[in-house]
Amino acid sequence: MRHTRHESGLSALGSALNAVLDRLEEWIIATLIGAATVLTFVAVVHRYGASNSAGLARWAGGHGVVPLQQAADWIYLSLAAVNLSWAQELATYMFVWMAKFGAALGARTGIHVGVDVFVKRLAPTARKPVIVFALLCGALFTGVIGTLGAVYVYKLDPDQVSPELEWPSWIIYLCIPLGSYLMCFRFLQVMVRYLRTGLVPHQGLGLDYEAPKEHAAAPLGEAVR
Repeated sequence: MRHTRHESGLSALGSALNAVLDRLEEWIIATLIGAATVLTFVAVVHRYGASNSAGLARWAGGHGVVPLQQAADWIYLSLAAVNLSWAQELATYMFVWMAKFGAALGARTGIHVGVDVFVKRLAPTARKPVIVFALLCGALFTGVIGTLGAVYVYKLDPDQVSPELEWPSWIIYLCIPLGSYLMCFRFLQVMVRYLRTGLVPHQGLGLDYEAPKEHAAAPLGEAVR
């Protein structure tokens, strides 16, 4: 009885931690893509606003429209006083981090593109080892990338910084091992769930997981896309 309760407690704890990781993953992606989009929009408005106001001031001065010239000059000076040269660099880093974590989310929810022409021709009983092999290959590949990324980050010069933001480069490149290891974990998580339940990630009708159409293993395309 104690052993059963202990296992139930560990299972509940694992489910809770996995739910926290799922929500954290989604919040990181949503925050990064939202912030990068807003920052890019502001930078574009700032750049075109400064250039267009300068052009408008020249046109108004040439045509003797003094109030318009003064207003355009004020807008130009106000915008020129704001330095947003770092915005494009920061937005790029945000999108890179978002892509790395988004790839892990894609492995969890089954939204990656997969080629399942060959597997669909197999008998239902023969599909299971192929699906497991494909998931193991994904886990191995992302695990290797994560390890190589971790070694690269470790060997970076601590004094090396980015051009505009002047942030330490190791912080920026940290997304490689973090995102790759998370994706590796998701591949293994999908494989374990598939072996236990026969369910594979399949994006459809707002569901993260949908039962295969057949009672046996689902096509490979549903397992890895």
